[in-house]
Amino acid sequence: MLFNSLSFTFFLPIVFFLYWFVTKNNYRQQNTLLLISSYFFYACWDYRFLFLLMFSTLLDYFSGLKMNSAKSQAMKRTWFWLSVIINLGFLAIFKYYNFFAASFAESLSLAGIHVSFWTLQVILPVGISFYTFHGLSYVIDIYNDKIKAEKNFVDYAVFVSFFPLLVAGPIERATHLLPQIQRNRVFNTTQAIDGLRQILWGLFKKIVIADSCAQFANQIFNNSHAYSGPTLILGALFFTFQIYCDFSGYSDIALGTARLFGIELLRNFAFPYFSRDIAEFWRRWHISLSSWFRDYLYIPLGGSKGGTIKKVRNTFIIFIVSGFWHGANWTFIMWGFLNALYIMPSILFNTNRTNLDIIAQGRVFPSLREFMQMLLTFSLTVIAWIFFRAKSMRQAFEYIQDMFSGLFFKTQYEKALHFISGEVGYVLPCLLLFFMTAEWLGRKQQYAIQNISFRFSKPLRWAFYYGLVLIIFYFAGSGKEQEFIYFQF
Repeated sequence: MLFNSLSFTFFLPIVFFLYWFVTKNNYRQQNTLLLISSYFFYACWDYRFLFLLMFSTLLDYFSGLKMNSAKSQAMKRTWFWLSVIINLGFLAIFKYYNFFAASFAESLSLAGIHVSFWTLQVILPVGISFYTFHGLSYVIDIYNDKIKAEKNFVDYAVFVSFFPLLVAGPIERATHLLPQIQRNRVFNTTQAIDGLRQILWGLFKKIVIADSCAQFANQIFNNSHAYSGPTLILGALFFTFQIYCDFSGYSDIALGTARLFGIELLRNFAFPYFSRDIAEFWRRWHISLSSWFRDYLYIPLGGSKGGTIKKVRNTFIIFIVSGFWHGANWTFIMWGFLNALYIMPSILFNTNRTNLDIIAQGRVFPSLREFMQMLLTFSLTVIAWIFFRAKSMRQAFEYIQDMFSGLFFKTQYEKALHFISGEVGYVLPCLLLFFMTAEWLGRKQQYAIQNISFRFSKPLRWAFYYGLVLIIFYFAGSGKEQEFIYFQF
């Protein structure tokens, strides 16, 4: 069930009505409803994988209880590693087995040994990387005595499988979400309206911007040898906006939907394309995953302590693992490696926490220095996204090589302009300009149009909302609908 599907437009109001009008003022009943709704939501993808989600939930639930009641550290450690190994084992089998088998066979072929290998002909369970990390953070926190195990299974199961975040995050922590699940929730009109506004903006980002950019990004990447260098740059830019609006659009819808039920989820994006260096970018991009790797991998490895060599080693480890988390392909590993290289100057010169404030604080426009820093960071990010989008390392390198070839020839730019006027048109560039302007003006907020009520009078505000709705419906009916990119992770 997609957030941008007709079925979800029926599902959400029904659950909302039952939640506030049938199970009103009884959070136990509300939690039971949320759990049933979440399992139904997940089963709509493939009911067979619902049993995998339930097994993972039961495993971590009982492991947590056993760790809490363990009479020795050895027994506690046993239950901890049992949960970690089984969870990562499922992830490895479904997501990484074929990659490792193929890589091993290729390594042997380089030595002159040719072997055939057995592959798994299964689809990847949607959201497995996300709900696995929910469970892992829970058992790790129990093991480290940061939290106590949850005794109520329904409460814990809702924490793992709450439907707004189930298939693509944000990756929640028990310390943040469980206390909200375990208390009475009273309907808050302001919170609900804010949620609807964020859902609207998320749908605009996904349906209007991301899906429109995807059409041309796919066309260019799938036929890259047929296009000029400047046109390939356009393709990389289209994918850059596609992946941001697709994933942050999902997060906006997830956070907005949760607010309708009186629950606040972790923020996942903070206008990353306005970053002045790569360190700032990673504090603003997929925040729940970046902080997860910081807390559960980088810091346990020693973090920034222990000298420069260990600091560099730990940085490369978390970025490469982050790349590998995204998918079983060398392109994702290269994407992580590139970002590790990008951030090295900040790590080596201890400037990784220089840009903690909002860019152009108190000003409408950035300074020339800020603009150049933002432009450089954005350009490096665009190049890294090429590896993320490419199907193979060879395609990525060839794409970059072709992208920079012929940049000094007038005819190449003429071809790019012809592509814009003949293929793209001028509606999408105007929408992108509108989108980036709205994001820039709203960069101090949780999402771009959060405080629109303070900017416009009521008639203008409602005209803006209706305008967004009409644009969304127009593009939704254009046949460009695509699945959210992060569903594959």
